[in-house]
Amino acid sequence: MMSELTSNVNWLAVVIGFVLSFALGWLWYSPKLFGAKWAEGVGAKIGDGTARPPAAPMVLQAIGTFLLAWLVGITAAGNALATIILVAVTFMVLQAASGKFTGKSNYAIGTEVGFIAAMVVLMIIVQGIL
Repeated sequence: MMSELTSNVNWLAVVIGFVLSFALGWLWYSPKLFGAKWAEGVGAKIGDGTARPPAAPMVLQAIGTFLLAWLVGITAAGNALATIILVAVTFMVLQAASGKFTGKSNYAIGTEVGFIAAMVVLMIIVQGIL
């Protein structure tokens, strides 16, 4: 069973996909892109860039981003592009549903769903290049 999760996985591509996607998150949710209007849509306050982000959400985001990169790596090793696309669409729909339940703005939901799509596309590209 464990070999299904590790065999033929391009770990370099997984790590690079993780790092690039995590960095993309910093930009995506910054005031330079979608951060200010996203924060307004979820009722959060974002700092001016000098404050440290809260540790627990950042650690969870890092873990989730790594797991997603690993999942993309597993599907790449098995030539299962359709599988990762289905998984990504599933994550996006569940994220949108959660956003609707919690009363987030459509902009905030779109920002979050778009980020999942952007991460997966970036990770697939990295897998394809490496």
